[in-house]
Amino acid sequence: MPGSACRIWSIVLSALLSLPHLSFSQDLNRLVSAELNSLSAFYKDLHANPELSYFEKNTSAKIAAELRSAGFEVTYPVGKYPGGKYTCYGVVAVMKNGPGPTVMVRADMDALPIEEKTGLEWASRVRMKDISGEEVGVMHACGHDMHSTTLVGTARVLSQLKSRWSGTLIMIGQTAEERGGGARALLADGLYERWPVPDYALALHVDTGVEAGKVGYCPGWAWASVDMVDITIRGVGAHGARPHQGRDPVVIAAQVINALQTIVSREINPVDPGVVTVGSIHGGSKHNIIPDEVKLQLTVRSFTEEVRQRILSSIERITLNTCRAAGVPQDRLPIISGSVEYTPGLYNDPELTASTVKALESVLGEANVVRIKPTTGGEDFSEYGRTEHKVPIFYFRVGSAEPGSDPASRPGLHSSLFKPVHEPAITAGVKAMTAAVLNLMGR
Repeated sequence: MPGSACRIWSIVLSALLSLPHLSFSQDLNRLVSAELNSLSAFYKDLHANPELSYFEKNTSAKIAAELRSAGFEVTYPVGKYPGGKYTCYGVVAVMKNGPGPTVMVRADMDALPIEEKTGLEWASRVRMKDISGEEVGVMHACGHDMHSTTLVGTARVLSQLKSRWSGTLIMIGQTAEERGGGARALLADGLYERWPVPDYALALHVDTGVEAGKVGYCPGWAWASVDMVDITIRGVGAHGARPHQGRDPVVIAAQVINALQTIVSREINPVDPGVVTVGSIHGGSKHNIIPDEVKLQLTVRSFTEEVRQRILSSIERITLNTCRAAGVPQDRLPIISGSVEYTPGLYNDPELTASTVKALESVLGEANVVRIKPTTGGEDFSEYGRTEHKVPIFYFRVGSAEPGSDPASRPGLHSSLFKPVHEPAITAGVKAMTAAVLNLMGR
């Protein structure tokens, strides 16, 4: 065959082989576009009506109704918190579609105690009492409304694409991610006993560091472990004019705070990330009174369990011995306690990550799938991969920033000014999650 004819035939063959992919991409674009107006309205409703961790009753009911409408068998509420003080409003939705793998997709849905200042038409004006009984402003400042909307959108699209996949699909609406207890509550209520154990688990999070329309991924360690530590420095109170008659907990606390900053810089291998931040210090009541105690609140971030344990033990050692060096009596040594809001580090399965990234590139384009660095933020999605079942997990990011905007000018997560570019983010999120599921379950 002449060379020119060979080249023509090669081009034709290549075009023919790409037709199934083009057909799927076109179908996916069409389905997501048809749902976008409805999903945008759903997102705005969630954003305008946020609920704090442990109080997501109405939010979860809305998500349960949407998943049921999409054809899923829905169980709600699901979850058990320790002590039974709060109702866990978790949602578990299942769609069985023949033989094949079980894939779980999870979205969190709780909001933060932040008064919104975006000025958006659909901005939250909600105020409610938190777990301490204090009335606070409430805002979706971490994108959980976007995550929930993407979950609903993915459920709708996959329901319409049942001819293209086979297996069991489980959609999870999770509570209390911001308090670090939602995933554990669902697992404690038999998530992996009452329903099929997933072969894979997927989730996403909005990211202000990535432009809307793009997604980001990080193989291996992607999110840090999070520990909250409470320290009560107990001294001996006295008159401010006679400090020698007491043991000043304010001065001791200052020494402890400075000494804690040497843990990461001098005790941890420089190639192993770690963070020790004192976020709160409270003590004293008047200018001329040396108080009896000062309270500190710390957050600790790390990736490996070895580094985590080293940091926590060093915090205890430094705090105790600083107090002893200051002459604090044995019965007044500091009280150091960890919080139940512990979140383990999140490790993206490398093989699952590589496979899913190819699927994301196929629907979004290679230029719109970017590799990003790990973050010292925390995420309790990691819990689903830490049970005895060792479920491989993949957690990726969906861009929410205005394309072309200055990264330094973008309000970040947990900001009262957080304002994602919602429609492009929803579109990319639904396409990406749908492609991720079909990569594992597709025919």
